[in-house]
Amino acid sequence: MLKLGLIGGMSWVSTRTYYEHINRLVQAKTSKLASAPLLIESLDFTDLVRLSTPEQWNHAADVLTASAQRLEQAGATAILIGANSMHKVYDKVAGAVQVPVIHIADVVGRKMQANGVKTAALIGSRNVMIESFYRKRLIEHGVTLLPPVMDSVEEVDRIIYEELMQGRATRSAERTFKTMITNMERDGAQAIVLGCTELDMVIDVDANVLPIYDGTAIHAEAAVDWILGG
Repeated sequence: MLKLGLIGGMSWVSTRTYYEHINRLVQAKTSKLASAPLLIESLDFTDLVRLSTPEQWNHAADVLTASAQRLEQAGATAILIGANSMHKVYDKVAGAVQVPVIHIADVVGRKMQANGVKTAALIGSRNVMIESFYRKRLIEHGVTLLPPVMDSVEEVDRIIYEELMQGRATRSAERTFKTMITNMERDGAQAIVLGCTELDMVIDVDANVLPIYDGTAIHAEAAVDWILGG
């Protein structure tokens, strides 16, 4: 198996989810005692939360680039950024290493395209929902995205940062997302993209009114394909 590098810690809950997804998939495809060969660098999320200014994003790009370079030097043959929002600095990170950096929105977009999904709604942190760096990758795969509803954007962002990233899943959040997804179906969405790694804590990906494309799970599948040489 090929060794994979994961830039984690954004949040620790997300890193745990990636680790579990990847190892369960490796076991399912190889043997029940197998473990994925992983290099994980868990960053301190304190200085990477809710970035807004160009200076803050430049700092984040430097931090993630240095992390990717350390993982490459340690033997990683491909790298994942374990956070949707941090794909805003993907180009700088990917350009600083010689190994592939697997983009989460690309693998989600390819899967949706293969399934014939034409119109979808995106749920994630504020910058994922309203900025172009994530949305344009999905659109490049033929997926039309519903425009974000700003009231929903602010509430989703609050739940992500004040609850989910701290490991708390509440019934209130579950109800909020059920209502939101129902409204998105009414507005014409054929599917929902989870553009935040912690959202599976409060959104049942297998029991909803619309198909749910969990970006973390799909990213992990792509990682395992790489690990197994697929």
